[in-house]
Amino acid sequence: MGSFHRVARFLLFACVTISPIAQAAQDANGQASNAPSASTQTRTAPEKQQELPSDLPAWAYGFDNTKEGPRADRPDSDARGGADNGVLRHLPGSKFSFTLTQIRDNSGPADWYPEDHPPMPDIVAHGHKPNVVACSFCHYPNGKGRPVNTNLAGLPYTYILQVLDEFRTGARMSADTRKANTNQMIQFARSMTDDERKDAAKYFSSMKWTPWIRVVEANMVPKTQIANGIFLKQPGNEKEPLGNRIVETPEDVEAMEVLRDDRSGFIAYVPEGSIEKGATLVMTGGGGKTTRCTICHGADLMGMGPVPLLAGRSPSYLVRQLYDMRQGKRTGEWTSLMMPVVTKLTTDDMMAIAAYLASLTPPMSATTATK
Repeated sequence: MGSFHRVARFLLFACVTISPIAQAAQDANGQASNAPSASTQTRTAPEKQQELPSDLPAWAYGFDNTKEGPRADRPDSDARGGADNGVLRHLPGSKFSFTLTQIRDNSGPADWYPEDHPPMPDIVAHGHKPNVVACSFCHYPNGKGRPVNTNLAGLPYTYILQVLDEFRTGARMSADTRKANTNQMIQFARSMTDDERKDAAKYFSSMKWTPWIRVVEANMVPKTQIANGIFLKQPGNEKEPLGNRIVETPEDVEAMEVLRDDRSGFIAYVPEGSIEKGATLVMTGGGGKTTRCTICHGADLMGMGPVPLLAGRSPSYLVRQLYDMRQGKRTGEWTSLMMPVVTKLTTDDMMAIAAYLASLTPPMSATTATK
């Protein structure tokens, strides 16, 4: 009987397609004392950048193209509200107030709505100085995260532990070498104790996944600029062509990027027709092009057992994971079994799959009251 269960679990994971856990936010190193003094939009010298794959979906990794170098980052960038003037900031529905310095503290960031989540273990609330920032800084106290990292809420406990181990061993890497938070997450996982990894996994797995991303099909979208790895809407009403990409941007830029409001979610603009195309690939396998996701992730795509949920997840994140797997940048215990699933997928296919999955609303019967 034990052999049967091992084989069944092996086959179950062989079908798993996407949705691994967290990469720390690109702004996780924003508090470093040696942060560059240049603005958020500053690039490093182009000659230092390695050549990237020609079909790399740069937008999914937080870049406009494959030619520029890594972007500089700093906690007091204009996108984050600039220098702290000491004024206390407020959010509707919260009885707390914080300065910008307190909000940006990656060893104890502002927790606006503690009633929305269970008590945070120390590793989630404060991190592990000097090498691990607070999990809640990148992924928010509610575990919903941002497009630059991922959503953790509701992922299986054993799955979170497995992926942390893959980060720790270097089995999880990024196809885009400019994406600094992948290396940061590797270092975090290596510096965390076993108990800290278990505490973080238990905390985030205890919370159900609730709606966080609104998907809109469009040809023209609000004009954006990439800052801190995220598309931010520019002031005014100017629009630009969406083209062949997904633009995942905050519903309210100031609430999300300046105040880190974890009740303020995201809009994902996707190409017209991509949801229908993605539904075909996800639900039927696209005539043999891939494996239908419902086999392992459940009819509602909310996951089964150790297999993670897909419904309503960040499309930027989902595309990164599919692409990283296809490029052989993930070599964890089960990743090799998923290579046949992603091998035939083009970047357009990945975008369509992510658009459809992100458009799904988690069933209310499977969610909590977290806002």
